[in-house]
Amino acid sequence: MTHDHPAAPARGASRPFGRLLTAMVTPFTPDGSLDLDGAARLATYLVDEQGADALVVNGTTGESPTTTNEEKERLVRAVVEAVGDSARVLAGVGTNDTRHTIELATAAEKAGAHGLLVVTPYYNKPPQAGLLRHFTAVADATGLPVMVYDIPHRSGVPIETETLVRLAEHGRIVAVKDAKGDLTATSWVTSRTELAYYSGEDALTLPALAVGCVGLVGTSTHFTGALTRQLIEAYDDGDTATALALHRQLLPLYTGIFRTQGTILVKAGLAARGLPAGPVRSPLVDATDDEIDQLRADCAAAGLPLP
Repeated sequence: MTHDHPAAPARGASRPFGRLLTAMVTPFTPDGSLDLDGAARLATYLVDEQGADALVVNGTTGESPTTTNEEKERLVRAVVEAVGDSARVLAGVGTNDTRHTIELATAAEKAGAHGLLVVTPYYNKPPQAGLLRHFTAVADATGLPVMVYDIPHRSGVPIETETLVRLAEHGRIVAVKDAKGDLTATSWVTSRTELAYYSGEDALTLPALAVGCVGLVGTSTHFTGALTRQLIEAYDDGDTATALALHRQLLPLYTGIFRTQGTILVKAGLAARGLPAGPVRSPLVDATDDEIDQLRADCAAAGLPLP
């Protein structure tokens, strides 16, 4: 299926980036260099085989803290060239420096990205007024639609409900990746705005749908994507029994992929399947034999055994 890629979806669009998004790992060669051919092949697999409507590149799962500005831009170009006619490509551009984030956003737009993922500035713990100014400045800087990423357990600061309601007034801030784990707060925002909410936690996909979310930005979806898409479609069709059965089936992998840092286990699983992945960059470390054995057990329990 070919999607159109408007610069900024109309307000109220229920799914500006589709139902299923995967936060893609960044393949590296054995010596740790960027593997652009591998990235193109992995992106094609995630769209064609795992049912992704959109891919997020240069997110935390993509090891963005350890890739250079130039590598980020080259990765966006490679993935857009590979799958841009059939899926949207969002570029992770968030940093804890507004000027740097705008620089990355501008570069991503020039590289052909269809949208931006902008995480809460981390470590420096800005007040809510600072968050409002940061996200607004980034959204003003390009013509691309923005997905705000609320993940307080990494950033140190939650985006409060009133701040999200204010952000929703901006014409290009259209979506939220919600990894707050607070479905009450999520409910308040989805009831008061037209923001498209995407679960940022794989295991909360089904309950998040029940309070107004429209899909998932996933990590385990490197492997669970096709079945997770079925889960979301079943819920949309009112077949909650099937959605619940799929949730329970996939739960061992939804949670198991995070037994250690998610990128580490995704890359181990991709390697086992003969797909592009390569090593992780320091300070991450590659999966141990015991961790790979446990991943195999989790995959088998989810009905998706590794070779």
